[in-house]
Amino acid sequence: MVDETVTADGPGGAGPRADWTGRRVLVTGAEGFIGSTLVDLLVARGARVRALVHYKPYAEKGHLARYLDPRGGDGGTDGAAGRVEMWAGDIRDAGRVSDAVEGCDTVFHLAALIGIPYSYDSPGAYVQTNVTGTQNVAEACRRHGARLVHTSTSEVYGTALTAPIDESHPLQPQSPYSASKIGADMMALSFHHAFELPVTVVRPFNTYGPRQSARAVIPTILAQLHAGAEEIRLGSLTPTRDFTFVTDTAAGFLDLAASDRAVGHVVNLGTGREISIGDLARALVTASGRDARVVVDPARLRPSGSEVERLLSDNSRAREWAGWRPEVTLEEGLRRTSEWVAANLGLFAPGRYQV
Repeated sequence: MVDETVTADGPGGAGPRADWTGRRVLVTGAEGFIGSTLVDLLVARGARVRALVHYKPYAEKGHLARYLDPRGGDGGTDGAAGRVEMWAGDIRDAGRVSDAVEGCDTVFHLAALIGIPYSYDSPGAYVQTNVTGTQNVAEACRRHGARLVHTSTSEVYGTALTAPIDESHPLQPQSPYSASKIGADMMALSFHHAFELPVTVVRPFNTYGPRQSARAVIPTILAQLHAGAEEIRLGSLTPTRDFTFVTDTAAGFLDLAASDRAVGHVVNLGTGREISIGDLARALVTASGRDARVVVDPARLRPSGSEVERLLSDNSRAREWAGWRPEVTLEEGLRRTSEWVAANLGLFAPGRYQV
């Protein structure tokens, strides 16, 4: 598999550089798309990372496999030995979460159920994981004196009532997923207001890049293109989104973790540039060097009233409070992502709608 890792001086590192050398931090959801990129950046900046990964009986560590000693156990290669400590667990297990937080000064909480289509079928699972799981993480941070950086999503805003969207925009739960994330955000902030827990809620807009799964629109399109499809099957083509490259998002987490001004607040991470899904598909055709026509697949359409039509970030807080700047342009990010998908096409099932 071709991987893409980050370095201390790599893309997305424009913000203030806190000294992470030797610091013990916990990342929940660490084996995932954004989580593993964040782990790479923390390791590059000298942190000692404890990675809470969802338990699997076959012990697969996803995008963190490079940190495993090929002879067995944790340890890793390429200079990362001893920097990542793997902990299997589930954020719904309060005891396991507490054990994982103990000894850490900062917790980056990314673990969540994130697929919007599946939330229509199993809303209860989203409440248990996203809301109760966040309560468990916040309670553990309170118990052990750790700072909490909690991950939100721009989906909580729903369709923009005003644009660009700043953090005072009304919250609109247009799917069970977004409702559960609103609940999770409020749970995290309540621990700041009630118990003075140092909490920052980071609200990324649409993050994309290498390692993203086929449940997201950009790898969905690229997988179809690189598989030779003559038709690209998508849901609605008119919604607009604000896309941020994953290394920029990961850098934003670290910049905001170093910002005292951000404690007790929600902070957007987005580029301030929007593009429609239809125009995005055409840009991906160009980036991939392929050719295909775009068609609407009714199976991929959201239920009436659930489609978020417009998301465009106001990133003033991130810029002013943390010095964060997105560095990777959309064109460059799409090119990098296209190359990664082409090199890892076996990870995808281009003809199947992944929920």
